[in-house]
Amino acid sequence: MTHAIAGAERAAALARAASIAIETVSGTEWPFRLAEALRDLDATWWESAEVCADVAWQARAAGNSALVLLNPEHVTAPGTEVVIGRTYRHLYLSTLRYDFRCRTIESLANQLPLSLLNEDPYSWALYAFSRLGQSRSDGLAVLERVLAVVTDHPKTLHVLLHGVWLGALLPGRAPMLLALVGLLPEGGVEDPIALFRMASARRSLGHYPEALTAIDHALEVLPPGQLAVHADLVRERALITAAHDLAQLALPGRKATSQ
Repeated sequence: MTHAIAGAERAAALARAASIAIETVSGTEWPFRLAEALRDLDATWWESAEVCADVAWQARAAGNSALVLLNPEHVTAPGTEVVIGRTYRHLYLSTLRYDFRCRTIESLANQLPLSLLNEDPYSWALYAFSRLGQSRSDGLAVLERVLAVVTDHPKTLHVLLHGVWLGALLPGRAPMLLALVGLLPEGGVEDPIALFRMASARRSLGHYPEALTAIDHALEVLPPGQLAVHADLVRERALITAAHDLAQLALPGRKATSQ
């Protein structure tokens, strides 16, 4: 089947596929039904990434993640139909990413044919995440490889952002975070996760007023109901204020007082 459905109609079909998967996320068949729906739409890699990243997050939050229903063989088995195999790969590796299981992602990605990764920049980005998240500088070369192919796909950029953010010991980490945020639509100014990463980078650079501005705006634009994300934003705000207070105490002539 070719991309007979286009434009708004195609977007609506993809949204329906995601919605059905989310509605049935407590059951045992949702990954397989989603894979079939994306196959029927002949979904591209970027459409698969858009759908699978969100559905994987919702399933994980519901306590029935892709890691429960799929296994590593769904990711690495040769001969699987292209869209079906890609769907399983995106769901499984994305969930590993949300769990910060970098070594497992790296191990699975190393078992995939290079030709398959070359046709799927999102999986390349997840591989980059696995290296970057371990603060391995060789992950930067993988990041550059992804950016050489795609710089206008937000889900892919967010995977790279996540890896750089997690890789606390990466050289040039803070400027890189800011550069990646700048590649997002409108520079990430209305994206709460991008603002969260920006705030972290500004804190690392000692730019505390700018960091507070970013995290406060993230709290304003975060959609309601995302309690786990809200907790992360509040935690980052506390880190910013604590770092600012410590920096103030370190200034010449300033002394801590006991109460």
